[in-house]
This record gives sequence, structure tokens and C-alpha cells, in this order.
Amino acid sequence: MTTENALLKPIRVGPCDLPNRVFMAPMTRSRAANPENAPTLLAVEYYTQRAGAGLIVSEGSQVSRQGVGYIDTPGIYSPAQVEGWKRVTQGVHKQGGHIFCQIWHCGRISHPDFHDGDLPVAPSAINPHVQSFTPQGFKDTVTPRALSVEEIHAVTEDFRNAALNAVAAGFDGVEIHSANGYLFHQFFSNCSNVRTDAYGGSHANKARFFFETVAAVGKAIGFDRTAARLNPCLHGMAGIVIDADTIPTFEHVVKGLSSYPQLAYLHLLEPAAPMDDVPGAINEVARHFRPLYKGVLVINRNFAAESGRRVIEEGSADAVAFGKPFISNPDLVERIRRGASWAPWNETLFYGGGAEGYTDYPTLNSWE
Repeated sequence: MTTENALLKPIRVGPCDLPNRVFMAPMTRSRAANPENAPTLLAVEYYTQRAGAGLIVSEGSQVSRQGVGYIDTPGIYSPAQVEGWKRVTQGVHKQGGHIFCQIWHCGRISHPDFHDGDLPVAPSAINPHVQSFTPQGFKDTVTPRALSVEEIHAVTEDFRNAALNAVAAGFDGVEIHSANGYLFHQFFSNCSNVRTDAYGGSHANKARFFFETVAAVGKAIGFDRTAARLNPCLHGMAGIVIDADTIPTFEHVVKGLSSYPQLAYLHLLEPAAPMDDVPGAINEVARHFRPLYKGVLVINRNFAAESGRRVIEEGSADAVAFGKPFISNPDLVERIRRGASWAPWNETLFYGGGAEGYTDYPTLNSWE
């Protein structure tokens, strides 16, 4: 007698009955190389190939021109972008798949080249001292401009409109990108937020913008179609540094999200490397935050088939999001089902370009 692999068991997420718990994580691929930054027919093929995932989370899609931070990334704020994404969602749905749109604002992880010479925006005027991938190549970031309270409210409205656009484009829901050093994460972190108004200082204040946006998006499209992604242990990347208040801040955020009983899911990332030498950090994100969150919890980063199965079976997560393995294994779910090996990816082809390294990875069936 065999026990079904926990990764392959169905799960209900928001309005969707998903056939498995193998999610495709959001991954920037920088292939919206057109004046509108709209998804292309190549993107339709890419996502449709991976429709076997329990849920696809699209690459980050900026909610406005102000939200742009990287070259050739798609948006979800213009009619052309909505039409481009509509072709993607139709392709995925025709294959029986489900797809959420990750909605995104880069904040200070941007460059004036994207904004007609204007400064990027952030909670506070603090340079992250990283590099931005611009049309002219990598350039050092600059000191951003701090958002006014009125502008914060305007960004919340941009997220609300992006969510409505996503639903109009056929997405099953949206994931608010609140991780990896982008705008909401910048508000959560003391290293990037030194505000003294209602959007800085206390845990509640640092999370206020985020929760105002969750509320606006949820009211617009339904909380069951609304999800969020957090990275509590980001350290030394995107200008983010962990301190003694980092984990308590994220505990406040996770507990707050748990008060929305119909939220589609919470998506967390494990640390990129052991955090033993980082004061205030933790090594096991899923295990730490599982007791604080009542809803569907998705965990991501460096999981293989066996470790993904275990994290679900032990109850630390309800689903596992796989990133790079889905790049080179469009049929990842089938490989897990068969116990087949996973094809390696070519990291030099992750960003930009055409079909090579994007839609040309073979499936198991193509070898048979």
C-alpha cells in the first residue's frame, strides 16, 4: 500500500480547486521587450507550458509607471498590458490551470532612467546602494524621494486598480509583492524606513500602508482572490538589513493577515542561506510562522521533491512554490509524480532574450 505524495494532493485556494500543491513561484524573466511592456505571445507559450502547476504565480507586474524597476518587465496598468495578460490566462485556463498575478512596485530599487529623470520613491530618502538593471545596463541606485502621505494613498489606489485589471485580464487572483526589498518591504524595515509619521516607527505604523493596500485590493476583487508574499529573512540584498525588530515586525504582519479568514494564501520565503551569524534572524521561516497564520500557507526557496513533501506532511506549510525548477522543467508536477529527475537550468538565460532558455526546455514526453 502506498501513501499519496502530499505535494500531489488537491487543495482549495480562494475560489480555486487546485489539483496539486506544487505552485510555480513568481520569477522575473525580462521578456516584455516592447514599448507597452506587455506580455508577448512567447509569454503565452511559456506559462501555458507550465499549466500543470497547482497554481502559477506570474512574474511581478508593476502597478504603474512609477513602480518600474527593471528593464522589460510587464505591467498590469495599461489596456495593452491587460490584453497581453488576457492571452496568457486564456492559454493557462484552456490547459486546466490556474494563475494569480503578482502585483508589484519596486520603490527605491529603481533608477531615474525609468522615470524620465525623476527620482524613484521610497518610505524614506535612503539609498539602498545596489544596482538597477536599466536599458543602458546596470547602474548604481540613487537616493530616492520619500513618498508623501497623499502619494502613499495614491500607490494603494494603483494596487487596487492593478487588481481590478488583473481580474479583467482573467487572472484567478493577485499576489501582493511585499517581499525581496521592494516597496512594502521597505516600509517594514528600519534600514529603509525612518519616518516619524503614521507610516513609520511602531510595528503598526510600518505595516499600515501594506494593510491599507490589502484592504483596498480585497474589497475590490474579494479577499479570497487576494494573497501576499513576505520575505522575513532577507538580509544583505536589495539594501535590506535584519535587526532585532525585523522578526517582531513580520510577526505583527502575519498575525494581521491571519485576521482575514478568507485570504487566498500567504506566501513566505525561507532564508537564502543559514542565518546563524545574523542577530535577530531565524533559520526556519515556515515552522516559525505556521502557528501565527490560520489560512493557507505557501513556502518557497530551495525545495526539492522530498523536502517539499516533508514540509507539508509535518504541517509547516500547505503548498510549496518552486522557482528555478519550473524554468527548466515545464512538466515539474509530472516529474514529481513519476519520481523522475529534474533537468538543470541555464542561469545565463534567465533574463531577457527570446525562446532560448524560456520555452525550449523539453518535457519528459518529448523524450519518449
